[in-house]
Amino acid sequence: MKSIFEQNGGTYTQVGDYLIPDISLPDAPAYPIGKYGRMRKAYLKEHRPGLYTRLILSGKLHEHLAEVERTCNERLSIMVPQMAKAQGVTEAMKARDQLGWVGRMNEIKHSAEEIILAEIIFE
Repeated sequence: MKSIFEQNGGTYTQVGDYLIPDISLPDAPAYPIGKYGRMRKAYLKEHRPGLYTRLILSGKLHEHLAEVERTCNERLSIMVPQMAKAQGVTEAMKARDQLGWVGRMNEIKHSAEEIILAEIIFE
């Protein structure tokens, strides 16, 4: 009598005295995952284990993390120039006071990252 696994087309490989089912995850394309993708993964794993498990089992975790990475980088590239313009950080300031300009731009980038973390990573 065949098992349900065998009835559905599954096969086994004998390893010693044991029959091991021949199962594997589907081939998934490689997605680039950077800083924000890794942060989202850690957040999901720690605070949203149900969603994390669902994404893993459906094979969509890396796709989700890559989308989060892409979205965060796009938002950051839009927000930083807008915030710099709103705060009066210009190229003229860069030429006049380089150290001050660097400090202000770092503050702006950190502020933009905090917004992105709250709205995208930790939602």
